[in-house]
Amino acid sequence: MQLPVQSQSTLYAEGWEAEAGPDDLLEIARAADRAGFGYLAGCDHVAIPRRLAAAMSTVWYDPVATLAFLAAATERVRLLSHVAIVGLRHPLLTAKQYATLDHLSGGRLILGVGAGHVQEEFEALGVDFRQRGPVLDECLDALRAALGPEEFPEHHGKLYDFEGLGQRPRPAQDRVPVWVGGSSPPAVRRAALKGDGWLPQGDPRDRLPGQIARIRELREQGGLQGPFTVGAIVEPLYVGTPRWEVGRRTLTGGPRELAESLRAYRAMGVHQIQVRFRSRSRSELTDQIAAFGAEVAPEL
Repeated sequence: MQLPVQSQSTLYAEGWEAEAGPDDLLEIARAADRAGFGYLAGCDHVAIPRRLAAAMSTVWYDPVATLAFLAAATERVRLLSHVAIVGLRHPLLTAKQYATLDHLSGGRLILGVGAGHVQEEFEALGVDFRQRGPVLDECLDALRAALGPEEFPEHHGKLYDFEGLGQRPRPAQDRVPVWVGGSSPPAVRRAALKGDGWLPQGDPRDRLPGQIARIRELREQGGLQGPFTVGAIVEPLYVGTPRWEVGRRTLTGGPRELAESLRAYRAMGVHQIQVRFRSRSRSELTDQIAAFGAEVAPEL
């Protein structure tokens, strides 16, 4: 699940999140850890321009700091950046931050990356917004080297060039999984050819099969084998019968009913689903997390 509180876009933030803070994040993370969730995710934005602030808000916690904070309070749940806009930073800086996070968490990092969409953010940091796709492509190559096993990684590209510079601690994992976010044709191609997984951005159910088929086709054409994780962000959920208005798109009902609906994603070729629960308070959210883990997950 994507963590609440740490990003508060009006597209998905619940009303109670505006007054929430670190203690709430801790309790939610611990609830997800206990319930057997696969990962907790945090978003990445450095600064939001005024023209977008009303819709996006300016509440965007730093993902490295947030996930590291929660790593110390959890035991098994993995930690995903969904997504890190890695093109805003030099790959060696990104590698230092996320390698340290993986080391401190005992190898629980999943590095989710994306191209970004806020032009002013790029301009403020001196990065060419129009070239964010090619920048991300090279960042991925550079990060593969910098997050690999070598203490002195090496990369020689058009934008970044480094060798003979040591970085420790190394990641705890032999290979940090890199999942690529986005649903545009370039993003899907990037995920298929450069990633270990794909994080779609808002694809409805009826669009997913075509996207997944395209990824399989691209990987086959590229001669790429090995594990590849296809994800999906599912409709908002509420376990049980809500006694308040949860929205017409929200899936509600008993465990078997919800599980039957969610199993349709597996039939499409999806390997992991990211869930979001409607809630009016932290306690209602943690109750939903617990109910999903205990009652719905076994049915999946």
